[in-house]
Amino acid sequence: MEKTLVVNIDSCNGCRLCELACSFEKAKEFSPKNSRISVQMWPKTAEFVPVVCHQCDPAPCMKACQVPGAMTRDPKTNAVIINPAECVNCGVCMTACPYGGIGLDKKGVVFKCDLCGGEPKCVGVCPPKAIIWSRPDIASNAIKHISADKLRAASKHAP
Repeated sequence: MEKTLVVNIDSCNGCRLCELACSFEKAKEFSPKNSRISVQMWPKTAEFVPVVCHQCDPAPCMKACQVPGAMTRDPKTNAVIINPAECVNCGVCMTACPYGGIGLDKKGVVFKCDLCGGEPKCVGVCPPKAIIWSRPDIASNAIKHISADKLRAASKHAP
């Protein structure tokens, strides 16, 4: 069973190290604008949500793309890959993505997470382990344990 990138939004502390690691890996500069992962913040509640491609299967972005060969699936990682030699940067894939996982770099070139070829750099730099690279069943169990711990703690303080 292949691995998948899973985000536990309850654990994100908003440090944005994932964005820096990603942008450095992909663009050789520390620039969140060039990151394939984006940490969104809700100022009223000080909550943070890392947004990244979910590598959907079937993928709405691939279905929407009308350019042959512009989007393919990596057989090793199952990641949806944008082929820059074929992509015309029309942005149809961005509009089709229900998660906001596709962006534009500083030059206006469409990009998205490609799972770093099977070794996502964002995972290794995440201090609270909000980003997990694991088999889906193991990642799901880890998040269930975190949720159960939160429910248990909340129930002890309930009236």
